[in-house]
Amino acid sequence: MAYLTPSSGSQFGKRIELTRPVTVMGRHPQCDIVLDAGPVSRQHARIRAVGEDQFVLEDLNSRNGTFLNGQKLKEATILRDGDMITICDFEYLFHSETDSGPIERFTTHLAPGSSFGVIMVDDGGAQESSRSVERKLDLRASSSGTALTTSAETRLEAVLSIARNLGGTIELDKVLPKLLDTLFTIFLQADRAFIVLQEGDQLVPKWIKTRKGIPDEEFQVSRTIIREVMDSKHAIISLDAATDSRFDSAMSIADFGIRSIIVAPLLSSSGEALGVLQMDTKDAKRKFTPDDLEVLAGIATQAGIAIENARLHERIVAQQRVEQDLKLARSVQEAFLPHKSPEVPGWRFFNYYRPAEHIGGDYFDYIPLSNGKIAVVVADVAGHGVAAAMLMAKLSAEARFLLASHPKAAEAITLLNQRLAELSVEKFVTLVCLVIDPETGACELVNAAHMLPIWVHQDGRITEPGEQESGIPLGIMRDYPYESVSLQLEVGDRIVLYTDGINEAVNPAGEMFGIPRLKEVLKKSIGPLPELGARIMQQHSMFCGRAPQGDDICLVLVERSPPEA
Repeated sequence: MAYLTPSSGSQFGKRIELTRPVTVMGRHPQCDIVLDAGPVSRQHARIRAVGEDQFVLEDLNSRNGTFLNGQKLKEATILRDGDMITICDFEYLFHSETDSGPIERFTTHLAPGSSFGVIMVDDGGAQESSRSVERKLDLRASSSGTALTTSAETRLEAVLSIARNLGGTIELDKVLPKLLDTLFTIFLQADRAFIVLQEGDQLVPKWIKTRKGIPDEEFQVSRTIIREVMDSKHAIISLDAATDSRFDSAMSIADFGIRSIIVAPLLSSSGEALGVLQMDTKDAKRKFTPDDLEVLAGIATQAGIAIENARLHERIVAQQRVEQDLKLARSVQEAFLPHKSPEVPGWRFFNYYRPAEHIGGDYFDYIPLSNGKIAVVVADVAGHGVAAAMLMAKLSAEARFLLASHPKAAEAITLLNQRLAELSVEKFVTLVCLVIDPETGACELVNAAHMLPIWVHQDGRITEPGEQESGIPLGIMRDYPYESVSLQLEVGDRIVLYTDGINEAVNPAGEMFGIPRLKEVLKKSIGPLPELGARIMQQHSMFCGRAPQGDDICLVLVERSPPEA
């Protein structure tokens, strides 16, 4: 199915299906795609289906032309997937699921009143210019040909107006097109002006203006000249481009009939070339002067700083959006974690969770089972961040379902491993699961390569059960069978489940907190379970000091408490 998507405007991203044999685009309300703008003809262009899966674009003798990938359409042309259709200020991308042929293109943002195609031309090597960029507003008579200039007061007022506009905004799409308008009040001899910016590895015409408003020819831009100006960081002027040896191989100069040209680089505060500002004229009697170059260079200097600031602002805004999305993701992730501990007579629970970033890959849960038992799960997805958090969400849903539907914990974890392995996400998960019978204190423990639980007995002994039965991480080997080990918790016994964000945390000296230090805290801590949990995290925080948190932290404590507790 073929369709169009607008590249800008209020309908940006909307899908327009091409289901009719003929789709007419134009200003008339009865057109299939209505383009409500004065420069658009009543019936401007049409897209016609030919054969089963092909479409052709035709211009309907429009006043301002139809452009395909920046070139003015001269005859009906077959559309390919990714083609850019431009009608005045409207741009549409053509999509076809049956054609994926590559094509090089760019998007052009036109200044008010402009409506034409733009072609970047590689047109030969120009020699390096010798004139450096200077900020100078002196207005002197020219000795080469007839120069049209405004008064010094008019020029100064216009330049100051440009400076105020550039310094007081970060919306370049509004200000820089107006800058081009103002340039035509300063340089009365200019026929056209444009700003080209470097975007990645490409030179992209962004804002364009002609004195006539709407030309009837394609707009050719010399990539060679632009590259020279950007590489040398020198502004250049040609009083007669047609005979200037620097441009004798530039096709765009000859084809457009350019007679005089001035080009200035747009530089950042650090001197990086961001693009160029160029003006040219076709009239041999109305040439630019060296003074004109000085004025344009000064304006280009201000424009370069404005572009740099705008891009910095865009990056900040984009980062703020990312931060906002991450905050939202964190709230979603927190919804997967228990909001409170289970309330079970004769049992106490404590939990602590802190991701290393906005969202993390550690996971814990309390899962009530149909037979009255409770499954306590602690897991650690390899890595942290968005990818780990997404896998954690999948793990949470699958673990809840499988543990609730299979009475044996080992069987449930084996099936959980199979489902994660089938995802083929190249991430693994360590997990420990403790299924408790609240009535008897009998527990079933399954370990998938996670840190061994620490069992603090009532008499003070500390053991780490399940080492022999511990299996491999989840998601590595699909058919791996997991084993369980049986425990019998007595009144006063405590089980500590945790992730490696606790034992592998380092202090500023690079020393790890370690499992032995955790055991020492457990030996010295008596009293209610919440106090033990708080003491562990307090000692952990004091040890780490100002060292950055390198991994997610998760701690879960389980206690079989005395009946009167």
